[in-house]
Amino acid sequence: QVQLVESGGGSVQAGGSLRLSCAASGETICISAMGWYRQVPGKERELVATVTGDNITNYANSVKGRFRISRDNAKNTIYLQMNSLKPEDTAVYYCNADRELCFIFGMDYWGKGTLVTVSS
Repeated sequence: QVQLVESGGGSVQAGGSLRLSCAASGETICISAMGWYRQVPGKERELVATVTGDNITNYANSVKGRFRISRDNAKNTIYLQMNSLKPEDTAVYYCNADRELCFIFGMDYWGKGTLVTVSS
């Protein structure tokens, strides 16, 4: 089992910045890619950004140029630096880790989520 613990959420005014962290613990040997997703009530969870073990990154178009994902493999931790935040970035942000190094697909690990609120 893997535990994902997020931190860094909070409230900020539009134009501000926040940094999220997600630390993985437990049986992390199966993890290849990690990432951040977000969800607002009544909508589906959507991808924000992902990073592989080789630091290949992928971003949603809505956050490109404003958010930056990074990874510290030694600490099994990923970060999401969020700049120029907009009210539409308000959501619960979830950390995600796949299990592809063990050829387990569709059974990702998820954190409990951290709330980000951006006021106008």
